[in-house]
Amino acid sequence: MSAASPDHTQLELWVPPENVRRLVDVWHKAECWAAVLAFGFIATILVLDVLGREFVGPFLRFLGFEPGSTGIFASQKLSIFALVIGSFAGIGIATATSAHIVPTFASGWVPPRWQPAYERAVDLVTGIFLLGVVWFGLKFVGSSFKTDLRAPVLDWPVWPIQLAIPLGFLSAAGRYLIYAAWPLLKPVPPEFQE
Repeated sequence: MSAASPDHTQLELWVPPENVRRLVDVWHKAECWAAVLAFGFIATILVLDVLGREFVGPFLRFLGFEPGSTGIFASQKLSIFALVIGSFAGIGIATATSAHIVPTFASGWVPPRWQPAYERAVDLVTGIFLLGVVWFGLKFVGSSFKTDLRAPVLDWPVWPIQLAIPLGFLSAAGRYLIYAAWPLLKPVPPEFQE
């Protein structure tokens, strides 16, 4: 075996364990379901709110009834909460599918034989950077928790909804760290990014 080609033991280090592969797949499916449920909730509640205000209410008034408010109470505020959850689930989804914008201007500077090590280092640095973002996100959520910040109209504490922010970045950080450890799990980027 030549010195340039890796031996069998080195190749085995690059192959991810099956339980890690399963974890990444389940993780991605859970985030997709969270996003689908969040955006499905937004569509449903806003459509029902508009139908209630614009059709059911006027129809009942036409029949001589006074129904009061026929929209859904706080539907817009609930939609914003769902938007935060769905959007920050989207950070992990974008990382898992390589659908995010990645600056690659310096990638051409690296010799081809060093490209795998360079990409692993980039994933490691990105994962560590995102862990820093998670820390700041947790500080943000912690300040809302300590001051008992509440949502207008609903009077709900906002920290449980804000928790989606550091969790979304934690998801992306975890993926980048996994990609640094097992590059074979990293999704292939699209040929042309817009």
